[in-house]
Amino acid sequence: MSKPDMLDRVYNIILKRMVATGQAPHYTEMAAEAGLPVEEGRKALHELIDAGIPAMWLYPETDLICSFAPFSNLPTQYRISVDGVQKWFGQ
Repeated sequence: MSKPDMLDRVYNIILKRMVATGQAPHYTEMAAEAGLPVEEGRKALHELIDAGIPAMWLYPETDLICSFAPFSNLPTQYRISVDGVQKWFGQ
């Protein structure tokens, strides 16, 4: 799989998990779903974050997703509810 295709796949895995659960996946979960070894998954996550999309970032000095537009993995004052269920936070 080419690098752009893999980054697209990683992006989609993360966004789908955020929509489904309200939580970003850990890079080990994302790697498993993408069919990558764990270290390759961690590298792919960093490549995606380093691609320059301004609304995505990791918690400083970690491999943990902090924000992935339009969602925040950390609680914020921007609560998002669907059908009366609040499991998301906005940026």
